[in-house]
Amino acid sequence: MLTTAFILGLLGSLHCVGMCGPIAFMLPVDRSNSFKKITQIVIYHFGRLLAYSIIGLVFGIVGKSLYIFGFQQQLSIGIGILMIALVLIPYKTIGKYNLSKPLNKLLSKLRSNLAQALKKKTADTFLSIGFLNGFLPCGLVYMAIFGAIATGSLLQGSFYMVLFGLGTIPLMTSAIYIGKFLNYTIKQKIQKAIPVLVIIIGALFIARGLGLDIPYISPAPIIEPVLGNINCH
Repeated sequence: MLTTAFILGLLGSLHCVGMCGPIAFMLPVDRSNSFKKITQIVIYHFGRLLAYSIIGLVFGIVGKSLYIFGFQQQLSIGIGILMIALVLIPYKTIGKYNLSKPLNKLLSKLRSNLAQALKKKTADTFLSIGFLNGFLPCGLVYMAIFGAIATGSLLQGSFYMVLFGLGTIPLMTSAIYIGKFLNYTIKQKIQKAIPVLVIIIGALFIARGLGLDIPYISPAPIIEPVLGNINCH
């Protein structure tokens, strides 16, 4: 299931370019020195991956807690249903509830710090920009977080988010170098493919939770053996 994180990041990175592209375009990279420019971009991506790993770790703890109480299969099914539902339910319907309102103040401060970081050109600037960029709200990041929860593990949750971030690197790096390089038709096709991808990943999580005894996709649940020869005194 970890591979779904990289695929989600890779195929969904066009959406990331749309959301975070302006930040990538504004990176104060040294365009006169190729080696320095590459180093700065690598540091920027490292900052994003660091943020994603922390997010994955936090939500991996949530998944681990549910796993301890024996809800891993139900959790996997629930995450899959939620992923599919968020794709199928019209955005206007979800927007009515304004679920991000409690986070608006925090997000406002985050954007303010990011804007300040973009004005600097110090050594730690690119790490700061990447790190703050990783915490900006994004629909695909939310989907990856669901996947991190479904892993039911701290380390796997963190690794899931890192793999998601690695998947976004090729297109995000291309955006830094050559800006808007895809024509409108190609963008439209990829944007239409993203919901299909999310539905497929959601279906995989549901299948995993059902324990259909399908190798690699839906392994049978492990049942702890109960010893029957216990002597009572």
